[in-house]
Amino acid sequence: MMQTIPITRADTPLRFDDRPVPKRVGLVVLATDHTSEPDFRRMVAGEAVGVYTARIAYANPTTPENLRRMQPRLEEGAALILPDEDLDVVVYSCTSASVVMGDEVVEQAIRNAKPGVPVLTPPSAARLGLKAFGAKRIAVLTPYTEETARPMAAYFAGHGLDIARFTYLGLDDDRVMARLTPDSLVQAAVEAMPADAEALFVSCTALRSALVARRIEEAIGRPVVTSNQATAWAALRLCGDDHPRPEFGRLMTLGLPVGA
Repeated sequence: MMQTIPITRADTPLRFDDRPVPKRVGLVVLATDHTSEPDFRRMVAGEAVGVYTARIAYANPTTPENLRRMQPRLEEGAALILPDEDLDVVVYSCTSASVVMGDEVVEQAIRNAKPGVPVLTPPSAARLGLKAFGAKRIAVLTPYTEETARPMAAYFAGHGLDIARFTYLGLDDDRVMARLTPDSLVQAAVEAMPADAEALFVSCTALRSALVARRIEEAIGRPVVTSNQATAWAALRLCGDDHPRPEFGRLMTLGLPVGA
């Protein structure tokens, strides 16, 4: 015979906070992404800032055509993050797709789901980071093939940056990019940095470059901006968090540039 268990509704007065976590960062990542979520856990998430993620469909290889195919999925992905609730900022975590689609296209798609929210893409955050350093002549390192790297070079040149050297590694699968060892990234970054560049941008959210940004800076003697580091930095600053995190590179000790 089943025991009848008494169940009682509590009379305790209940109080509620406006939010479980004061600040909310939405993170839209590719279905194949291995790196963005761990990076944002390390650099962004905490007692005052929550990171809430949605994944959208994506299939390799990493070509401009495949990257553009994500555009119709952006709005749906953003809408899945805490539906009908406000976010403080949304990050679309794909550098090359943001370049080939255009920052404005990405921003509009996300704002269709989350009206009025600040939107960050890795290239737009990287430009903010380079501006914070006052860097105008830069080097760029990407893991992509030449086909995917060329729009990246045109993007930064089109935003007024002088590219001293642009280096690509010839990879076309973001899952493979994520497996590049930290030591390999440091070596590639050192080799990609010419003497006359003021800063290095390491592109691609799949790379674990945020973990070695400080090591690269020590090796080249100049500032380093990486895709995930830049979006994490800008997201924190937009949430009002100015706490320095020098273990992730000099950028994480700076404020947003004036007018950002």
